[in-house]
Amino acid sequence: MKMIVGLGNVGTRYDETRHNTGFMVVEQLARDYHLGAFKHAKNIEAVVVSGMIDGQKVMLVKPTTFMNDSGRAVKPLMDYYDIPLEDMVVVNDDLDMPVGKVRLKTHGKSGGHNGLKSIIHYIGTDKFNRVKLGIDHPAHGTVVSHVLGKFSKDERPQFNEAVITAEHALEDWVHGENFAELMNDYN
Repeated sequence: MKMIVGLGNVGTRYDETRHNTGFMVVEQLARDYHLGAFKHAKNIEAVVVSGMIDGQKVMLVKPTTFMNDSGRAVKPLMDYYDIPLEDMVVVNDDLDMPVGKVRLKTHGKSGGHNGLKSIIHYIGTDKFNRVKLGIDHPAHGTVVSHVLGKFSKDERPQFNEAVITAEHALEDWVHGENFAELMNDYN
């Protein structure tokens, strides 16, 4: 089984915010493949939905721990379902890329992203696949207000295209394409 973890914050006040980019990508996958509603995982702080994507078993995950403690949900899911690192991808926002840009990575530090930092801490390595979507730096104001803010009307079409690109990359990975090779195609 493949596990795709979308990072974000729980609660309606965070819906559609830049920091919930990962949630938006896995929600789009669930809609496009008619996987149903996300449901609470038993004894794990996450909501999940499982099903088939073109013949492959996939579990989509949204941690309910809030962004800064995402690893607390990811590690128990990996352990319970015996998911090896190479069968997991984390989808997250990235301040260092412009809106609309998508980048795949096979490993690396957190880059200051607290959700990634938490996952690295809990699973004990930074060697896991990631799909990062750009949210850009704030033109003015604080980083916190920027990441917890919504995309502007002008940014939204670029972001929507990035979600489609991320979804295609994830579909290719689910179909068995090597993640490192996908980096060449998508980066």
